[in-house]
Amino acid sequence: MKLQQEYRETTIINKSRFIACVSRCDTEEEARFYIDGIRREFPDSSHVCTAYMLGDNGQVQRSSDNGEPAGTAGVPMLEAIRKSGLSSTCACVVRYFGGIKLGAGGLIRAYSGSVTDALAEAKKLDKVPVDVWQITYPYDLSGKLEGW
Repeated sequence: MKLQQEYRETTIINKSRFIACVSRCDTEEEARFYIDGIRREFPDSSHVCTAYMLGDNGQVQRSSDNGEPAGTAGVPMLEAIRKSGLSSTCACVVRYFGGIKLGAGGLIRAYSGSVTDALAEAKKLDKVPVDVWQITYPYDLSGKLEGW
C-alpha cells in the first residue's frame, strides 16, 4: 500500500510544535527533493528530521536526526514507517523548540508519534493488479458470448 498524496499534521508537545509531513516517494532522488523542499519551506525551524523507506520490500531505508540527540528522531520515525505497512514513503518532522526539554524518551515518543498519527490519517492507495482482456469474435456468436 502507498500514500495517495502528501499529508501534514501538527502536534504540540510541551510548547514544542511538531509538523509531520509525509509523502509518497518512489526513488531516492524524489525523497531528497521532497526533504530539500520541506527544509526550504521551514528555514527558521529548530530541526527537520527525516526518514524514508523505498521499494515494495523496503530495500532502501535512511534516516536523519538533524541535530537531535542520536537515535531520538530519525530511527523512531523510520520504525513508524515500517510498522505502518506502507512502502515508498518519506517522512519529515519539522520541530519548533518551545523552551522545554523533552529528554530522550520524550523526543522518541514525539517524533515516532507524529509520524504514526500522520500516516494513519493520510489517504492511501492500494494498487491491485488487474488484467485487461480483449476478445474478438464473429458477429454470429454475439448472443452466445453475451450470456457467457
